[in-house]
Amino acid sequence: MRFNEVNISMASPPGGAGAPRDDAPRPPPPPAPRNGTPPKQGALTIVRRSSSRGKGEGCPTPTDEQLDQLDLETEHLPAVDTPDACDKAALRLRYLLRQLNKGEIPAETLQRNLQYAAKVLEAVYIDETKDRRGAEPPRVQPATLHRRRLRTPCWARCSVDKPNAAKRLADEDDELSEVQPDAVPPEVREWLASTFTRQLATSKRKSDEKPKFKSVAHAIRAGIFVDRIYRRVTSTALMQFPQDVVRVLKTLDEWSFDVFALHEAAAGAPVKYLGYELLNRYGMIHKFKVQSTILENFLSRIEEGYCKFHNPYHNNLHAADVAQTVHYMLCQTGLMNWLSDLEIFATLVAAVVHDFEHTGTTNNFHVMSGSETALLYNDRAVLENHHISAAFRLMRDEECNILQNLSRDEFREFRTLVIDMVLATDMSFHFQQLKNMRSLLTLAEPAVDKSKAVSLVLHCCDISHPAKRWDLHHRWTMSLLDEFFLQGDKERELGLPFSPLCDRNNTLVAESQIGFIEFIVEPSMAVCADMLECILGPLHSNTKNSSSSGQEPITEEGSGGEGSNKFKIRKPWVACLGDNKKIWKEQAAKDAEARAKLEDESNGVPPVTEE
Repeated sequence: MRFNEVNISMASPPGGAGAPRDDAPRPPPPPAPRNGTPPKQGALTIVRRSSSRGKGEGCPTPTDEQLDQLDLETEHLPAVDTPDACDKAALRLRYLLRQLNKGEIPAETLQRNLQYAAKVLEAVYIDETKDRRGAEPPRVQPATLHRRRLRTPCWARCSVDKPNAAKRLADEDDELSEVQPDAVPPEVREWLASTFTRQLATSKRKSDEKPKFKSVAHAIRAGIFVDRIYRRVTSTALMQFPQDVVRVLKTLDEWSFDVFALHEAAAGAPVKYLGYELLNRYGMIHKFKVQSTILENFLSRIEEGYCKFHNPYHNNLHAADVAQTVHYMLCQTGLMNWLSDLEIFATLVAAVVHDFEHTGTTNNFHVMSGSETALLYNDRAVLENHHISAAFRLMRDEECNILQNLSRDEFREFRTLVIDMVLATDMSFHFQQLKNMRSLLTLAEPAVDKSKAVSLVLHCCDISHPAKRWDLHHRWTMSLLDEFFLQGDKERELGLPFSPLCDRNNTLVAESQIGFIEFIVEPSMAVCADMLECILGPLHSNTKNSSSSGQEPITEEGSGGEGSNKFKIRKPWVACLGDNKKIWKEQAAKDAEARAKLEDESNGVPPVTEE
């Protein structure tokens, strides 16, 4: 959030995608909660500067009558370096808080008054010759590097008792207590150190006139105050989650997450709730200033696109399942610590839109039938090109433009990443993609391109249902076969040859799944795991001795001997693949026996009986 700008959905008009930013200094976005716990909110102290050199008294709490008569125009305010300016700023900040609770303040008015209050706080100083002579103000330590942690789920915040929460916030504003160092997020400290202290140090004045913050506390209070206003405005607009959805999302971090249960709990809208939850949990909503209503509109329209053709498999359930699996790969392996915020944002959005407006037929069907989509994209990655194009076309609508606050460079990078990732889900690129990654990993010092890495991750998540728990995998298999058979029916009507697995009368289900697991899924997951261990190994080595007490998403495995200390990630898919393949082999044996029996009966061979 910019220091002098707060976006409020009720009054701030959206800008165009890729709009340029100015170079004004800005604080970091509101800090993410640590380990699922909301961040501490240090109480804000606004010190009134008296015109005398003695100790000034704190600003008295304004009465309702004073606030009602307040004029928020900023044209005739006193100079920011005068004692009266502190009174004016304090009164306006109180009034702004009251109006924000009512939702009755235009963004432009809020911006002007916050800017004035910030300038007043910047101008607060002491005369060093009479107060702490020769003492240096305490330094604000730059933020230390932490392992990335996810935000508290938005449904958890939505479930808070809002009247009590609002009362607590108001109480914090009234209790003018001292800001403790550990109450200041490292991101805020880093911003303060780079903006305020350096700005003051370069001011060329005589030593007895040099303005400085009193122990930098005023600057810290300013940062916390602006951050609190931003969080209050955005948190009140968060989408509400039904209790059944909240219950299901508590298992979001599990490998075999039950997306079918989420679909039922969400009344058929799993993409809306899961997509919103993920973007909030990774801090993307705050980082890239995505307005809540716009994100909700975007996800709802994406969900509609997935339901457009009523596909048994390539629908909103599949989109939610892939997005959740990508989340597992990002969070539980530690991959998110290797990626930038923009790369995580692009990865999550690519997962959500990767099959947007899927027709329920394959690329081969489009090419063989000469569809309009095949003509448009010249028979190359027909569906994947459409998914990307349709999704970005949707984001050109102001009401769905979640990218409106990205800079031009960020927009170009985001778009390039999404295009690369979604195109990589085309199965015709599968073997070449695996071959290229295997070759790269054999090098002595492999340098994995981030775009290639997240593209392989998304591709593996797209085909990962055989690596999930059996009940989930079996249900996905039946849905996919239903979709294949519907395509086969269309191919029969058009006089086209049947595509593989699309002839409902001659498809061996168990055998097809065994082949899919052994030749496609298992090798893909193995290469993906090798890649993750390669790129995350050095990261783990640099941080394994850290004092961080957060959840450790990665682990080392080994039972002794050479190579026992090699970095490994957890691979829950290995056991699931083994179990599912075993069940399919048992089913294949039963099916073969049943087919043999039917063939014998058709040939008039009497059944063999035991005497």
